[in-house]
Amino acid sequence: MSNAPAYSESNDKPLSLGVIFLTIFIDLVGFSIIFPLFPAILDHYGESGLLKSLTEALDAFSEATGASERFTPVLFGGILGSLYAILQFFFAPIWGGLSDKYGRRPILLLTTLGVFASYILWGLAGSFIQLVAARFIGGCMSGNISVATAAVADVTTKANRSKGMGMVGAAFGLGFIIGPAIGGYFSQFDLLESNPDWMVYGINPFSIVAFTAAGIGLLNFVWVLSRFKESLPPAKRGLEESRNPIARLVAKLPRPISKTNRVYFVFMFAFAGMEFTLTFLGANRFGFGPIDNAWMMVFVGLVLVIVQGGIVRKLAPKVGERRLATIGLFLVAIGLTTLALAPSVGALYLGLGIMALGMGLSSPTLTSLVSLFASESEQGRAIGAFRAIGSLARAIGPILASFVFWWFGSEYLYLAGAAIVLLSGALCFRLPDPN
Repeated sequence: MSNAPAYSESNDKPLSLGVIFLTIFIDLVGFSIIFPLFPAILDHYGESGLLKSLTEALDAFSEATGASERFTPVLFGGILGSLYAILQFFFAPIWGGLSDKYGRRPILLLTTLGVFASYILWGLAGSFIQLVAARFIGGCMSGNISVATAAVADVTTKANRSKGMGMVGAAFGLGFIIGPAIGGYFSQFDLLESNPDWMVYGINPFSIVAFTAAGIGLLNFVWVLSRFKESLPPAKRGLEESRNPIARLVAKLPRPISKTNRVYFVFMFAFAGMEFTLTFLGANRFGFGPIDNAWMMVFVGLVLVIVQGGIVRKLAPKVGERRLATIGLFLVAIGLTTLALAPSVGALYLGLGIMALGMGLSSPTLTSLVSLFASESEQGRAIGAFRAIGSLARAIGPILASFVFWWFGSEYLYLAGAAIVLLSGALCFRLPDPN
């Protein structure tokens, strides 16, 4: 890729990394607002209807097998999270491929508007079925992250690609710090307390949170409309291929990209399960409550921001993406081992710091490798497939991890996770270096 400024269909300044950073950041804040609310959502919607029957069956199963009383909410949260991740798996390659054909900006406008609509539907979700419908729409549209990431590839050269992907990672880290904090704060306010008659319109105890997320989603749409200039010129746009996401993942991807995707899947399969059960580890071993768990999330997010926003940008040109990703994966394995054996809160935070450091080094550099292995005309499809692989791992990992956690305990789960991440590190070590 040349060092020329990114293409723009207008006479304004070309698209900058700062604009893409803020686009992803706003999107992730709205996306992560729901994270602290899963147990409360279960309590609210589980009092009647289909969900009540489901939770009663899970409670009976939990009691019969001797699993913890937390088994039902963790599995419930895993199911909702998996629904979102499965939809990302199917739609990330589709949005990426469409952006390769029609450009990044129109696809981002469409998907950010769809995300906004999903939050409005959540705010009016008087039943569990409506909540699932809202999550369904949001999951379909959430594949837009792959489009914004492809825009990073458009506006950076091969030499500074990791710098751009590090900024993407920093946006993720900041979004996952601020989003849950906003969700936790606004969950204190319930419109039904002062206006119980509004229940007939679908208003629920989480409507304030949902409408706050909708406001953030609308802000993102306006931001993309006003500031996000097209970064992919018509001359570099590829032909749209099959919309079958499975076909997109297994067909016509260069061998180095397929190998990198394999590394990422193995890594994310293990990491997503550990990430999802982390709050339960804190509660089970150290008696952590919501505030303690929030501090853990903030600490991990801060480390990710520092590493992805600064350290990666300096190390990648000197060390190389493949080597830096391999180092990061081995650090994640060390961090998970530390968490498995942590006898104190101090040791817990040490493990969290090592794990976050490794995640911060490996995630953006693996993304960079995929981008560097792909031609200019297939950046969207390649990165969309990469994101979809991660979504597939996130769909499978948390559910399996929740079962292992409560049957065998956190020590066994995290040691097994560390072993799987070591395998991904060995696979990464064998990847070729990009030209």
